[in-house]
Amino acid sequence: MTDRLTEYRRKRDPRRTPEPVPAEAVAPSGNDDTFVVQEHHARALHWDFRLERNGVLVSWAVPKGLPPDPADNHLAVHTEDHPLDYANFSGAIPAGEYGGGSVSIWDSGHYELEKWTDREVKVVLHGHRVEGRFALIHTKGKNWIMHRMDGPARPDWVPPPQVISPMLAVLSELPPPAQQAQWAFETKWDGARAIVFVDGGRARIMSRNDRDVTASYPELRALAESLGTTQAVLDGEIVAFGTNGLPSFSRLQRRMHVTNPAEARRLAASDPVVYVIFDLLHLDGRPTLELSYTQRRKRLESLDLNGDSWQTPRNFMGSGAELLRASREQGLEGILAKRLESRYRPGRRSPDWRKIKNIRTQEVVVAGWRPGAGRRAGTIGSLLLGIPDRAGLRYVGSVGTGFTQSILDDLLQRLTRSERKTSPFAEELPRADSRDARWVTPRLVGEVAFAEWTPDGRLRHPSWRGLRPDKAPSDVVRESCGVVRES
Repeated sequence: MTDRLTEYRRKRDPRRTPEPVPAEAVAPSGNDDTFVVQEHHARALHWDFRLERNGVLVSWAVPKGLPPDPADNHLAVHTEDHPLDYANFSGAIPAGEYGGGSVSIWDSGHYELEKWTDREVKVVLHGHRVEGRFALIHTKGKNWIMHRMDGPARPDWVPPPQVISPMLAVLSELPPPAQQAQWAFETKWDGARAIVFVDGGRARIMSRNDRDVTASYPELRALAESLGTTQAVLDGEIVAFGTNGLPSFSRLQRRMHVTNPAEARRLAASDPVVYVIFDLLHLDGRPTLELSYTQRRKRLESLDLNGDSWQTPRNFMGSGAELLRASREQGLEGILAKRLESRYRPGRRSPDWRKIKNIRTQEVVVAGWRPGAGRRAGTIGSLLLGIPDRAGLRYVGSVGTGFTQSILDDLLQRLTRSERKTSPFAEELPRADSRDARWVTPRLVGEVAFAEWTPDGRLRHPSWRGLRPDKAPSDVVRESCGVVRES
């Protein structure tokens, strides 16, 4: 009798692993109708799909799990046959052993066979979690694709969007006390906005200006793995905390430019980030954009997303004044007020979301620089800043403080590469501001802290906070705090 478990035994030592390891060839038994799906947290999360066939479990590793939608085929990698006893196995395979990690039974049941050849397998699954017709189609080598042949897992299933722009808040003051019961209040985090798409235990992280920054934050891989087969689109902010426990935008700056995977892993250990989650935009085939803030928040909290590198901070109902006072005492940037009945409006700046700041900040476009003198000789003395409006790029002043030498060196290198001969501003600058100016193509976005706006539209006492690679010049608007009228 051919021993179909030779390869299985070769890879395992029964003295080192709790997996079933039959001592010799096993005669075929059973009805050839059992299936099992095991969630396997090994070096990379995957789901092992196994079908009973001629006395063994024919097996495929499916990195993203069984496809819930016929429009989405999933890779399935053919692996060695497993013994029938493996259909009941769950537990921990020791580190260092083949397949080291935790194994749990995700679903099991029986199947009806429609076709089985070396090129194609068609089955109908009847499990606790999965019902439907599936095909496994051989493509090349060990690689197959898994295709759902009938309709989606649910009739109302809607695939998640590939890109979604975050909803934005207006700068304002607290809603009137008599109306605050209609609002929820959240801490405002001094970080970088990010939409995280989770599918099949994998995360795709998109910045506010639709850049894929997944490689920059490897510690968030575990967030996706913790969700297993749950499909979700999350809205939140990537935050770096300083040694004082407060958000540190300067520390976050070290992470925002990194695309090299090895460098990102090194920085994840020395300068870790936390993904602060505050909204849920899609969940398991159901869009949530048209739900109220209260409904979305309830669904988000049901996911219990709290780990070493991600958290869902609580929100506060009723009085925003107390949270604003506490944030001021702790040195935080401010708070957000969100109307309980508000829908999520992608890409829109809506008065249904309001930011109330303790620290005034403004995003700006770098349009040029003036050379330094004295200790700054040979480098940047100040940056010339603008904000786009309908007439073009409008000058809002210069900034010459808040820089370290390493920041100046980096900025000089970046700006030298984009120099131009003419001013990019829509208006002519005063001679005192433009003398010796070196103009650049206005691509870089930065952020400054400042005291107030002057009557002629200039930033008073600005201080440089850092570049914002997560934003484009078209994202920059002037923020003027005022009371938003209630309708």
